[in-house]
Amino acid sequence: MSKEQSVPLEQLLGLLFKAHPWHGVPIGKDAPALVTVYIEVVPTDTVKYEVDKATGHLKVDRPQKYSNVCPTLYGFIPKTFCAENVGKFCADKTGRSGIVGDGDPLDICIFAEKVIPRGDILLQAIPIGGLRMIDSNQADDKIIAVMRNDAVYGGWREISDCPVALIERLKHYFLTYKDVPGSTEHRCEITHVYNCQEAHEVIRKSQTDYYERFGDPESALVATLQHR
Repeated sequence: MSKEQSVPLEQLLGLLFKAHPWHGVPIGKDAPALVTVYIEVVPTDTVKYEVDKATGHLKVDRPQKYSNVCPTLYGFIPKTFCAENVGKFCADKTGRSGIVGDGDPLDICIFAEKVIPRGDILLQAIPIGGLRMIDSNQADDKIIAVMRNDAVYGGWREISDCPVALIERLKHYFLTYKDVPGSTEHRCEITHVYNCQEAHEVIRKSQTDYYERFGDPESALVATLQHR
């Protein structure tokens, strides 16, 4: 086989087309210790952006309801999916029944010193822990990470390295960001703040859920082209 033919199809298509950030971007060979992340929202955004799952374009989800904004970079880990395995892991850890995955890629929050003015970018992040969040009986974990090689936060490797005040800011944002103005009832709850080891396990579960739901996109594309 020639050198040109041995290049992965995913890489070749990337020379012609922009990859879908959920299905077309590799998570990285060192996952879950180091993961590729797609950023949807930055701390200066007053509008919540979210990737459109059908097209891969970044779209407006909704204006932020209150003056508080997400205190970190916020996005998801490509080629992850929160379904049966993520839901069962959450149920086992909380002792609750009937919890399911939320049907989205796995969310991640990234601490970074530098101001990054816009989303729709990729970066490398090191998971250090996570928030076990439940939204209407759905597992909606928020992995907490630091940007690779960040001058201030890049040396953190465990959630205990992170000041409590920063964790509290994240918790406050996610406990209120979906609430209807004036409502006294909270739609979301956070049951645990967990460590790096548990964050790695959540990522692995979400990878399993992804391949059980979608398979390997590159293999599926190759098979489709071969049968044309």
